[in-house]
Amino acid sequence: MKRAVIAFALLMTSQSAFAELPSASDAVVKQALASGKPTVIDLGARTCIPCKKMAPILESLAGEYRGKASVLFIDVHEDQAAAQKFRVQMIPTQIFFNPQGKEVKRHMGFMDKSDILKELKVAGLK
Repeated sequence: MKRAVIAFALLMTSQSAFAELPSASDAVVKQALASGKPTVIDLGARTCIPCKKMAPILESLAGEYRGKASVLFIDVHEDQAAAQKFRVQMIPTQIFFNPQGKEVKRHMGFMDKSDILKELKVAGLK
């Protein structure tokens, strides 16, 4: 019984850790926007259902396009200043920036991988 509880705890920990990008700090956001690469920032919360569904998608895109685009997540419950700075009205909100750091698209609500990728390409992903 004890082994089963430990195995279950490890499984739950590893699954939730897999699908969670760290909440980006202001410095990380500034660095991404100045990097010369397109960026998407997903502003949401770890407790929001659509945000939870997007977490593995964002994690996947961050890995697949590392070095080509920045894929960031900001938990607005942890960083309310970012929510105000980016004028978030609803979560999740995805904001796409071109390589010059200029906002080129904003979307509110769940967004699937293919739509995020399409918007990153419009924003300059090569």
